[in-house]
Amino acid sequence: MKKNIIILSLLLFVTSVFAHDVHNEPAMLKEWNLEGKSFKGSFLYHKKDSVFFENEMHQVLGFSLNNFVGAEKKYLQNKIKEVNHLNKPLNNNPKLEHLHTNISTLYYLVGILLLIGLAMVVFLKKKSQKVKSILPVVIFGISVILYSFTDPYVVQSAFLPFAPNVNTFWDNNYFYVESKGIPTSHTMMVGISNHGWQQQVPIPQCYIGANAWSIPLNPVMAATPVPVDQVHFTRGAIAIAVNGVPIFNPYTNTGVDAYLDGQLDNFGGHSGKGDDYHYHTAPLHLYNQTTNTQPIAYAFDGFAVYGSLEPDGTQMISLDANHGHLFNGVYHYHGTNTAPYMIAKFAGVVTEDATHQLIPQAQASPVRTENWTPLNGALITSCVPNITNNGYDLTYTLNGISGYATNYSWSGPNYSFNYVTPSGNNVINYNGFNQCELPLSIFENFISDDPVIFPNPFHEKISVINSKDNQVYVLFNSFGQVIYSGKKMNEQNFSHLNSGIYYIQVNGNSQTYKLIKK
Repeated sequence: MKKNIIILSLLLFVTSVFAHDVHNEPAMLKEWNLEGKSFKGSFLYHKKDSVFFENEMHQVLGFSLNNFVGAEKKYLQNKIKEVNHLNKPLNNNPKLEHLHTNISTLYYLVGILLLIGLAMVVFLKKKSQKVKSILPVVIFGISVILYSFTDPYVVQSAFLPFAPNVNTFWDNNYFYVESKGIPTSHTMMVGISNHGWQQQVPIPQCYIGANAWSIPLNPVMAATPVPVDQVHFTRGAIAIAVNGVPIFNPYTNTGVDAYLDGQLDNFGGHSGKGDDYHYHTAPLHLYNQTTNTQPIAYAFDGFAVYGSLEPDGTQMISLDANHGHLFNGVYHYHGTNTAPYMIAKFAGVVTEDATHQLIPQAQASPVRTENWTPLNGALITSCVPNITNNGYDLTYTLNGISGYATNYSWSGPNYSFNYVTPSGNNVINYNGFNQCELPLSIFENFISDDPVIFPNPFHEKISVINSKDNQVYVLFNSFGQVIYSGKKMNEQNFSHLNSGIYYIQVNGNSQTYKLIKK
């Protein structure tokens, strides 16, 4: 028994080595006073006449050293001396820097050697002792296969291109996505066929705070995957797209394929009974706004959804019965243009309630009380925000005749719907919920009109969303050595860089951004 415990302990050590090769938590935070304002951050490094800090939101803030006075300036000057003294040997010996940035590789080798050693010990024992010795190894291996942890910073990088219309935060168990459920990069409702519109319209929802979408950060592989079909998960969402729009079962609650039945618009979405907009197919069109190696959605079992490429940019390999597979030890799904479109079965453990809805999940707030039914012969021609930006004007034809519309708006909890026909109007007022505002995102709080840089951590390429033209990007390592300088960032490949921490500066911008290369 003691030997078994020793083996398990060694295996746990190896796993911790494999799972924690890069740390991006900030050091001890200190409160700093600057020009009448204060902020919390840990000192990172000094470059030229500037000092840089990492705050609690993992943003790197840069200030001139001369802006600090008194004890704080003296403290920083002493820190700079200490850092310069420690780094002096490294700056004179590139081999040591190479060793520093490849320390995780050394850990991997140690882990592999330990595993080989364990295997040799087990199989050199007498036959009667083999089973007892190998049992904990098997149990441990199974537990590793069935359990994984998702880095929230990796998940966050997929949603960054759609900020500030999507906001994210997390705790130890879930990654939370806040949105209004309304896409900002494409039109809605147009393309629904002449028998597919059920007279429902998109109303922004309050998927915020306690009603945010929840993605498990500790996904567990299911022993028996539950199918996403005409029986299971026929209510509510099964995933959340990276633009904040929920994704439902491809089958409606009547058991038909929503896409094949003509119920979806040009982007695979429509509005449900709560006048809540959602997709029913994989939102592959989102690759027009993000990079093709990023996820386009996250399933509510915790696993990501990719398109036709793998995370490393190679072509999609064969899919399993769940419509996904393991790739480099991590499970994910793939979206396709044909059924099952995204998820055939939940590979991870999920909970389905008595109403066939996956829980936990956010809830929409219906405003209208009528039981709307399909309007045969209707063809939606447009759905656009009204001129006051507090509602939408949806127009359609009926059996080829124009002049039909559903124009609706809101003011506080009051919603007004104007149902227009060629023969007249019918206005109905409803009492609903107050429209909400999304909380300020990390970028609005700390960057304010600065570029958005993603993914972080990155493997090969770094993408930058920048509102300013002719910017010069400078990428340097943790020793202040410049790796790249130029006006093009999105097309550069940094796969040759060693794993570790890097920083990027944008010309004319006082901010410096911390990046992690995996």
